[in-house]
Amino acid sequence: MQWRQLLREAKAKELRRDIEILSQTFERVVDCKDHVIQVLAKDLSEAEAQHAHALRSHLHNIDQLLQVQRCRLRYLEEDYNTELEALKKEFETERRMIVEQHAQESRYLEDVMLAMEQNFGESDYEARLEFQSTRDDIKNKNLEEKHYLRVQLEGTVEELWRRFQQELKSYTEATEDRKVAFTALKQKDEKSSQEIEAQMRKLQKIQDSISVLKGRLAAHLRDSEERNRRLREEKEVVLKQLQKLKSQMSQARAQARSNLAKLTLDSSAALKELNRVEKKAARILRLAEMCRKLETEEEKVLPFYTSLLSATEQQEAQQVLWEKPTEPLAQAMQDYAGLERFWQRYNKVRLEQLALEQERAALDQDNERLHLLLRQYLTGVSVSEEALNQPNTLLILNHWSSRSSALPAPAPAPRPPPCIIEAAHIASHLL
Repeated sequence: MQWRQLLREAKAKELRRDIEILSQTFERVVDCKDHVIQVLAKDLSEAEAQHAHALRSHLHNIDQLLQVQRCRLRYLEEDYNTELEALKKEFETERRMIVEQHAQESRYLEDVMLAMEQNFGESDYEARLEFQSTRDDIKNKNLEEKHYLRVQLEGTVEELWRRFQQELKSYTEATEDRKVAFTALKQKDEKSSQEIEAQMRKLQKIQDSISVLKGRLAAHLRDSEERNRRLREEKEVVLKQLQKLKSQMSQARAQARSNLAKLTLDSSAALKELNRVEKKAARILRLAEMCRKLETEEEKVLPFYTSLLSATEQQEAQQVLWEKPTEPLAQAMQDYAGLERFWQRYNKVRLEQLALEQERAALDQDNERLHLLLRQYLTGVSVSEEALNQPNTLLILNHWSSRSSALPAPAPAPRPPPCIIEAAHIASHLL
């Protein structure tokens, strides 16, 4: 029991010592883990800052691209509005000319109608005056002839009346019984003569009016034929002008339709071009995100290299950039001035690529030279009949072999500066 108690105490001491060692190891591991966590937190904050910086630069580039696109759309809209205003002005000018020509022709036709009405009124008034004068002449002539005939008939009637009275006496004496019949026949004859005279006057008036109306009708027919001929000629002229205006209007409509079709095609082409540019920008953004993952810590912190130009040279370059370009190529480059930072970064990556290629070529040359030296060394170390027949490469005097004593040794290739990688980057990948 005492031995067991001693063993228990020794075991307890050993366990306490192990517990102390384990606690120290655990504390050291915890300190390491805390340090790693702090380093990771620091890397995370730096990564967040770099991400924020990259996001700001990306948003700045996106804003510049959007500004360039808005400028382009504004220019296209201004060109479209300019062409539309020109078409509207041309259409309004043609419409105004057509309306003015129509109004002028309408006024001309109204003047012609007014002149025709005035001519017709004057001819009607002259015909009426002529008719009134002719009627008055005929009436006066008829009155004179009637008066002359009346005087002549009165004399004849008086002579006949006297003779008639004589004969009447004899006849009355001879034919008293026919007197009553003769009186009745006489009254009837007077009535008939009055009716005949009235009918003759009416017939004469009707004939006079018929002759006058025939003359007037012939004059009116001539005037109407002349007016109809002039109206037909004017109608043909107006129809020709109307056909000409219709042809011009159809040509203008065809031109407007062709312009509208051209404008539609241009707008569709512009939309396709914008869609292509949008797809290209999305592809560029995706490539930028992919390239962002491959960037180093230094590239994330300082993505752009500083300019090697002096302050005066930078001012002169800025003045040249602010000047308005005159050549087409310079104008095209001015449109892509917003991509200067992109091309700067692209040039930096391209230069690094070329430097890495040169470094790789130099390392390949060093590797080949080392392989050659190693092969020569192995050949010199090995003891064989073939090696003994060849010059021994182990006999080197001042870095010159017996084999290469006749030829100068190749100059060592200049080594490029080593590629430096930050320890935080390696630690982040290892942990």
